[in-house]
Amino acid sequence: LSICSRTVEPLEYYRRFLKENCRPDGRELGEFRTTTVNIGKCLCSITTADGSALVKLGNTTVICGVKAELAAPAADSANKGYIVPNVELPSLCAERFRSGPPGEEAQAASQFIADVIENSQMIVKEDLCIANGKLAWVLYCDIICLDYDGNLLDASVFALLAALKNVQLPLVTINEETGLSEVNLKQKNPLLIRKHPVATSFAVFDDTLLIVDPTAEEEDLATGTVTIVTDEEGRLCSVHKPGGSPLTGAKLQDCITRAITRHKEVKKLIDKVIKSITPK
Repeated sequence: LSICSRTVEPLEYYRRFLKENCRPDGRELGEFRTTTVNIGKCLCSITTADGSALVKLGNTTVICGVKAELAAPAADSANKGYIVPNVELPSLCAERFRSGPPGEEAQAASQFIADVIENSQMIVKEDLCIANGKLAWVLYCDIICLDYDGNLLDASVFALLAALKNVQLPLVTINEETGLSEVNLKQKNPLLIRKHPVATSFAVFDDTLLIVDPTAEEEDLATGTVTIVTDEEGRLCSVHKPGGSPLTGAKLQDCITRAITRHKEVKKLIDKVIKSITPK
């Protein structure tokens, strides 16, 4: 298989591999790329964040920093805090992205992350309230892609979860006499993470063939993509399918089954890393 055929007829080049149930990078159709995660103090690059993580999925590299600030709750949600996710795809991560305001893909990814937070109930906004109608936490979750090689959503959800697991919030009380907030930096507590959502993405080739964890090249050649988000109880939190080939019920069920298996692998990896950085 020459490099020339990959350049001139990339789809035909891929089909020759797919017929043999493998991919040009040597993976089987259902095989994920090597996944690594670094959490918190391993990342000297975001010392200002209250929680941070870096996730690599093959070459795709995503960093997430969480900054916690205090604010007054909204009038119609007096007992809730805020979670504000933002996904950035800077021009340095791939030639396809341009400098300037967020493009369509970055906006869609930010909305996807917001939906995952809401649908999975990973953090309940009531838990972020300090004093009803007076004070609440705002969590700014900045997810920045450093190197884009496909499957941004899986890496982003993983990085977000790992960074949130790393957040320690100081104890905040309101002085009844002055009405002012008092922050005790010596007493910090971890965020209450109620659910652990994990995303698993698939590319659809020729309307029927499913491959997991697609690279950027595979995404470009695919006739569709689908991302399944599940939690630790195997509950379906989200199905994200931005157009493309329709999926049969059986194919969708196959995706969900594989996503539940992938969840266990990711959760095991995150728990192992957190255990390794937790003081004995």
